[in-house]
Amino acid sequence: MEDRVRQDFPIDWEEDNYVSRREFFKFLTLASGGLAIGSATMAVWSKFPREERRFDPMMIAEGKSMSPGSAVSFNYPRMHDLCILIRKPNGEYVAYSRRCTHLSCPVNYEPDNDRLYCPCHNGAFAVDDGRVLQGPPPHPLPRILLEERSGEIWAVGVTLKEEA
Repeated sequence: MEDRVRQDFPIDWEEDNYVSRREFFKFLTLASGGLAIGSATMAVWSKFPREERRFDPMMIAEGKSMSPGSAVSFNYPRMHDLCILIRKPNGEYVAYSRRCTHLSCPVNYEPDNDRLYCPCHNGAFAVDDGRVLQGPPPHPLPRILLEERSGEIWAVGVTLKEEA
């Protein structure tokens, strides 16, 4: 039986496993070209402005329970996404991701300095719009979109758009 298979399918196994220099460099050129095109595509795609993303609404706090100049931590939109809700001294509510855009250390609200501070590498963000005030963070903090409903503060989405 084995002789019949070898007779019907004559394969020179040593020659079949041989890869010529030309075949190797053709594969190498195609793989390198694919990686270059993929990298260029990702670079161009990253330059497009990011938009708001809506998620399921989640009640964060009762407005009456927060005094001006206070902050509350919460998780949104997923349980491992750390966020912070701040009631500014003028009574306005703002919320941001608590992960520093440098190395994801948690930022803390400093009402005396009116900023969000990252103790890991001395980074700071503005409470008004999340922009970088000092330190190594390369981007502003993602802002949590809020709505006030019957005296309650609700998170409804996230915006990753960098303010110009």
